[in-house]
Amino acid sequence: MTMKYAKTYHTLAKFGRELLEKKSLAEALPLISKYTKDVIGAQRCSIFIYDTLAREFWTTLADGVEKITIDADKGLVGFTLQEKKPIIANDPYTHPHFLGTVDKETGFKTENVITAPIFSSKREILGVLQLLNKEGGFDNEDVRFMIFFAHYISGYLELTNVYLSNNREYKDNR
Repeated sequence: MTMKYAKTYHTLAKFGRELLEKKSLAEALPLISKYTKDVIGAQRCSIFIYDTLAREFWTTLADGVEKITIDADKGLVGFTLQEKKPIIANDPYTHPHFLGTVDKETGFKTENVITAPIFSSKREILGVLQLLNKEGGFDNEDVRFMIFFAHYISGYLELTNVYLSNNREYKDNR
């Protein structure tokens, strides 16, 4: 099996060290976004965190736009949660789960989309990694890399979520 990203995997060690130095999601998410966009060649990256209690996804990192909140059963992100696997939409406006309203609100034109679920160690979805607008569209090699990379960052995201939850509980009990 040939992998067009084989030469980029050696940079994961450097990326991993940089990620571990980040003290918060606010610091880590831009690093994750930049790395993913650079490797795959996408124009934008969003990292949606899944809030199981509210049954919604949110992101404070969506290149070029403010916070986005999406119901867990809406859009390609919600479809990724439902299917529990990556989704490619190289013609998103014809995909039945694509939320064109986000493009209308932001003024951005989505040409193509790839999503990948980010699983916890218990195989529960923590979030969804989404890339937009790769010249020539996304392919199966991109899917393979997205699965690998989502797995790679999942430990960091899971530990951050545990820390935030514990810190919130600590503050509430004081």
